[in-house]
Amino acid sequence: MNLEALLLVRMNRVGVITLNRPKKLNALNEMLLRELNQVLNELKADKSIRSIIITGSGEKAFAAGADLEEIATKNPFDLWQFLRQGQETFRTIETLGKPVIGAINGMALGGGAELALACTLRIASENASFSFPESGLGGLPGYGGTQRLPKLIGQTMALEYLLTGDAINGQIAETLRLVNKVVPQADLMETSLKLAKKLTNKAPASVEMVLNAVAGSMEIPAVWGSLLEVSLASICSSTNDSKEGIAAIQEKRRPVFNGN
Repeated sequence: MNLEALLLVRMNRVGVITLNRPKKLNALNEMLLRELNQVLNELKADKSIRSIIITGSGEKAFAAGADLEEIATKNPFDLWQFLRQGQETFRTIETLGKPVIGAINGMALGGGAELALACTLRIASENASFSFPESGLGGLPGYGGTQRLPKLIGQTMALEYLLTGDAINGQIAETLRLVNKVVPQADLMETSLKLAKKLTNKAPASVEMVLNAVAGSMEIPAVWGSLLEVSLASICSSTNDSKEGIAAIQEKRRPVFNGN
């Protein structure tokens, strides 16, 4: 696959996607979103890849929102399609069945912050920040920000940042549990890769079912969520990896999961 707006590197069982529009601070345009969706689906189908990292090129920005120059040329219907494209791409991240780590290397602005929210886990550098400036531009977040942020940090705090557009620096983000960890810029990729590799050692079916169970808990009543959990746990117990995990405990060794 020829990529113009992204870089893709496979490191053992980890796929590293880099948003690669540094002159535009990695702003999201149609090409980037299209390529991101294609790459995600390619990595989803690749059984050798068990976890994914998304980061931005350079040290200034993870992603500086939607490309305003491109947006300015769109009529309302074209803009609607562009926003839906972003929503569908971010939904792909959430439903990939593999953990996606956002390595936030700088400012995550507007759509860039929404991209970070769609990731399974987030590691931020000390110079990272998140903000939602849309209300000050006559708009509102259109890539799922109004839906995901309240679930992550609560409705009251989410409304404050969505309405004011105030920046959330790394320290505040960690306090709000918006990110899992804040590290020095120089340690960001090493920390993210260490976490990603840790996840690759888990049983793929178990990881996918945990992701599905947690996603379900956010969408359905608790009684149905409990039934979903039992069903997914039963599926996991029937896999060869489950048998391998039990055998490894009995034999006092590390399990080797083959994803079946």
